[in-house]
Amino acid sequence: MPGNDKGKSKDPKDPGGSSEYKKPRGASAELESSAAGEKRRIEARADWIVLRKDDEPSAEMFFVSYLEKTKEQRPLTFVFNGGPGASSVYLHMGALGPRRVRFDTQGELLGAPHRLEDNHESWLEFTDLVFVDPVGTGFSRVIKTKKAENSGGTAGDRAEASDESASGASASSDSEYYRLNRDLESLSEFMQKFLSRFHRWESALYIAGESYGGYRVGRLVKMAQASYGIGLKGAILISPALEISLLQGSDYDVLPWIDTFPSMAAAAHYHGKARRVHPDESGRAFAERAAAFALKELLPALAAGDIYSAAQRKRIFDRAADFAGLDRDTLNSRYGRIDPRYFVKNLLREEKKHLGLYDASLTVHDPYPDRDEYSGPDPTLESVEAVFSSGINTQLRGTIGLKTHRDYQLLSYTVHNAWKIDIRNHAFESHFGATDHLRYGMSLNPHMKVFICSGIYDLITPFFAVDRLANLMKLDTRLKEKLTVKQYSGGHMFYTWATSRAALHADMRAFYE
Repeated sequence: MPGNDKGKSKDPKDPGGSSEYKKPRGASAELESSAAGEKRRIEARADWIVLRKDDEPSAEMFFVSYLEKTKEQRPLTFVFNGGPGASSVYLHMGALGPRRVRFDTQGELLGAPHRLEDNHESWLEFTDLVFVDPVGTGFSRVIKTKKAENSGGTAGDRAEASDESASGASASSDSEYYRLNRDLESLSEFMQKFLSRFHRWESALYIAGESYGGYRVGRLVKMAQASYGIGLKGAILISPALEISLLQGSDYDVLPWIDTFPSMAAAAHYHGKARRVHPDESGRAFAERAAAFALKELLPALAAGDIYSAAQRKRIFDRAADFAGLDRDTLNSRYGRIDPRYFVKNLLREEKKHLGLYDASLTVHDPYPDRDEYSGPDPTLESVEAVFSSGINTQLRGTIGLKTHRDYQLLSYTVHNAWKIDIRNHAFESHFGATDHLRYGMSLNPHMKVFICSGIYDLITPFFAVDRLANLMKLDTRLKEKLTVKQYSGGHMFYTWATSRAALHADMRAFYE
């Protein structure tokens, strides 16, 4: 049965600050997980860990943990999503946790009502899990207690006021936690406090993150180990945004156009629009052939510009149009550069459909077929919000029994839009990538394994960017053996595909073993 934990600031297990501040009450429940057909007794806990500044509480970081009730020290994995501004709900309720939201077999949205089902591919088969919501997401909040201090009343009243005031503080765009480096520090602080509170310092420790969460993992393998004493057994980067500079194309930087091209070709193949497809050629094989063409032919043409003759450019751009399923004249007029938004708007325009940016295999009816700009709903980013919102609230408030007045923030655009760079020493500095930090962390701990994976239809963090970066890391033979790079069918959240979720689960079982 669900049971409430008092979780007050004077709890010796979690000291939270001054007498005026009271940490919100967490909750726990005993669950039964049936991952891989084995029954496991799991303690599920929904609670907050308090971060401190100048010995005063400064932020509450919400987490959901699933720890098997056993005498053995199982592996422990900290999990975060990205954004910045995203909670951990997507990996929690989509792929890793004991229950998951429902999609059809290839990631298509099902109709309401949205219900949870047992997740037979839960990672609880081989690791305990801690899902972490960065400050400003989920139920995590900046602490502001003026309301509590002025309210008077009982300790219970002050706890309630703390809950309300912290909740309101999440709307602020002026927070030290909405900064690149401070965010990483807060996650490292959280992991330290969790390991101490639950006596898990001797566990085999892993970190896993998706999208910007993958960026976080890339940088944390250096920071957490070198600055916070957290030794890692492994790191998992799912659809990672490793190099922020590669996310936007321009007339003067050719790499972003190259990185997205194979994913466009894969999508064109999926929707039957690609030309020059070999007999019985799979989408994966077609995408690999498109990647080879992009490196050997398209990249030099884009980099050369008018150094190439018009005839040379036309020959290459015509081939690119055939791979991407677009009109040849259009691609030539765009000098071979295909903006992802143009692609998803126009590939199926005659059918009055547009594709998703996060998963170009998915389509929706275009509400504005007569407009040139891409302005319809993304079938991944926006359409699934109700699915995951229903799932996380059912799991937290129903299954675990958490009682709170706060609204769970799946995606906070306040946090996203307020994000700042706090590691710049000079205005001209522009490199804030994670690949260097990943290389450093692997060198620091040559026993640590790294697994990087992507979906082939993802136009936001394309798989080919990961492939290229992995081959630029200059790892020696021993470290190369610790790195695995893999692609799955699907998009940014490829685990919504049943086959890909099962394949990821099997690969992770081997990774942990």
